Amino acid sequence: MAKRTRGEDAPETDRLEGFAHPRETTRLVGQDAALERVSRAIRGGRPAQAWLITGPPGVGKATLAYRMARYLLTFGATDKGLADLSVPSAVAVRVTAGSHPGLLVLKRGLNPDTGKLMNVLSVDVVRRLAGFFGMTSGAGGWRVAIIDSADDMNDNAANALLKMLEEPPSRAMVIVLSNLPGRLLPTIRSRCQRIDLRPLAVDVILTELALLLPDTDVDMRGTLARLSGGSLGTALQLADGDGLALAHMADTLIENAASPDIAAILALGDRISRITDGLDRFATFLMQALVNRIRARALADARNLDLWVECLNQLEASFRRSSALYLEPRQTLVSATRALSRTARRAGVL
Repeated sequence: MAKRTRGEDAPETDRLEGFAHPRETTRLVGQDAALERVSRAIRGGRPAQAWLITGPPGVGKATLAYRMARYLLTFGATDKGLADLSVPSAVAVRVTAGSHPGLLVLKRGLNPDTGKLMNVLSVDVVRRLAGFFGMTSGAGGWRVAIIDSADDMNDNAANALLKMLEEPPSRAMVIVLSNLPGRLLPTIRSRCQRIDLRPLAVDVILTELALLLPDTDVDMRGTLARLSGGSLGTALQLADGDGLALAHMADTLIENAASPDIAAILALGDRISRITDGLDRFATFLMQALVNRIRARALADARNLDLWVECLNQLEASFRRSSALYLEPRQTLVSATRALSRTARRAGVL
């Protein structure tokens, strides 16, 4: 059997089962201001060669990036297309299939030795940018690379991206996606045009849930919208099987951070281990709940907020490592609980 190349056939961790992948999605929900700003730049003929699209998971970052890519690969930086950056279906089909020669998407790949998903976006993956941008321009005269997400880069990968941004090729665009832009190198942020996507309003999420989950009753959709933190992606994850139960467990863990019940944490680990992808899904809800509380705290009292942001970063790295190494959920949860408890004692409960 031929040895895998790094990144080949990596699972689509950003696809929600039963729903369209962002590259297949033609609607961008609730981000009209961001779309208008990007549209003016591209259709005005002088778009930035590097964009940093930020925002919580599940609010449309990748959907916007693919929309930008489809337009550039069809019309270039011109006003020949529509202001909403929609394009004819022929181009959409090629992008959806991942077969458009003018588009490169970089994300965590498979380790060629173990066949398992890597826990970082490696320098080898980012270095593919040089070869890609060295090729002849694709349709529309442009080449587009999407990095999804930059939060996954290790230090060497970040430096390789920075080098590319310092010497950008002509008629090329790099679109960098990030949930936590504060973790990126300041020099990367400064070389990108930044677009911040905001959490979606509850009524927007309710409207979308009515379309996407028509068989779910109104009260349940209301619950999903309220718990989503403004993220349509989170709302859909909550609706899936054990989603609501896992989200409640995550919120309880944060609520009791100052005085955790270790026996209850161990029992939680046992329960999560019996749920398919339980630890990964629990981590998603824990991070979302923590971000929501940090955001609310920032509006009311920013004191010691940096300690909670540091805790968030530590937890994200810990869960990612646990997932990559297939660590036992109880061990991971005890470690996360201790980190939360230390932070709560130093910075106060969120």
